[in-house]
Order: sequence, then C-alpha cells, then structure tokens
Amino acid sequence: MPQTDHPEDPAARIAEMETRIRRHKRNLRKASAEGFLSGAVAMLRPTDLVLDCGANVGKISAILAATGAELRSYEPDPFAFSRLTEACGALPNVRLFNAAVGAAAGKVRLMRAGNFDDNPIGASVKSTVIGGGRMINEAEAIEVEMLSFPDLVRDAVAERGEIALVKMDIEGAELEILETLEEQGLLGAIRCFLVETHERKFKDLRPRYRALRDRIGAGPHAARIFLDWI
Repeated sequence: MPQTDHPEDPAARIAEMETRIRRHKRNLRKASAEGFLSGAVAMLRPTDLVLDCGANVGKISAILAATGAELRSYEPDPFAFSRLTEACGALPNVRLFNAAVGAAAGKVRLMRAGNFDDNPIGASVKSTVIGGGRMINEAEAIEVEMLSFPDLVRDAVAERGEIALVKMDIEGAELEILETLEEQGLLGAIRCFLVETHERKFKDLRPRYRALRDRIGAGPHAARIFLDWI
C-alpha cells in the first residue's frame, strides 16, 4: 500500500481510503457518462432535435452541435450564457436561450456558489434555482426567466414527433421536471435522456430522488434514461 501522511493514525487512514473510493466511483461514473454520450451522439442525424438544458459555457453543446442536429441550448446564468454565446452562438444549427427550465414557467431566483466572484467559470456550473444546496449563496440572487420544460416537450412532439436527445444538468431542478414528465406521460417523447441528479447536494430531497430512480428503473423507459450524467 502507498505511504500516507498518517501511517499510525487509523482514523486518518480510513478517511483517506474513503476519499479514494469516492474518487474512484466518480471516475467510473464519468467514464460511463462519456461512453453513453458518445453512443448517443453517434446516432444523431441532421434532422434530429436535441436540447441541452443547463448548457453552461457550451462544452457539451459544441459536441452536440457538431453532429449537425438542430440544437436548442438553455442556460440561465448571464455569465455562463455569455461564454455559451461565444462558443456556439454563430453556429447555424444552434438556438440559444438565456433561461432556466423547470416544471412550470415563471420568474425565479438564480443563486450562485459562494466562491463565484473568485472563480466564475468553475463556480458557474453550481448556479441553481433550488434553495438548500451546499455552498450556495442564497442571500444574493438574480431573477431569471424559467421556461416550462413539459411545454417544450409537448411543443417539440407537435412539431417533430419526438426529441432525439436531452442532456439535463440543472442543479436540482431536474427532480420536479422528471416527476412532472412522469405524471404527464411525456418521458416516452424523448428518445435518449441524459440527466445528472443532485441528491448529494440536496439532502432533504434524497427520499424523492430514491423513489424516482426506483420507478424509472422499473419502468418502460429505463433503457433510454441515464440518470448518472456527470
């Protein structure tokens, strides 16, 4: 076993091993997510419709846009949206929306990470409309527009028949969206759904997340809904 800084401290050794295990699990999740994305992207066609919800600065949007599919990217944080515009705004098959997505439309408070001013690029991925998250500055917030994701799905089905792919990384707001899509029978309208769930960040919501995972895992759409995006 590699030498550690605490060779005689059992508690420190246990803590170090737990850290290594968490890091290893995260690396496995990352590899799995990247593999799932690669497979999904390989099947996209120029006639397909793709939604990137929580597009941040555009890293994944650029990959999705390169397929030639019609891409609609949603990002509520003004800082991240400016970088997203720089990265993808000129692409002919991309439409950008400076808005959040949620279970219902309206105006909402967007809260940023406590270290946003020191590291806006790194911290912008944590911006959220859900209160109670770890390391979030809830005292200061930005009012942003929220679009109804179920309505976006219904409109897309009326227009195109289905949505080929959705990538959703929206820092906790995904829970109510997924529950609403499930209740309204809209999950089947999305051919491939990549979602990062945030139960680690929102402790009080963990029972709902567990129940949702159980239902989706046992349901008819389990093979096309990937809940371990990272």
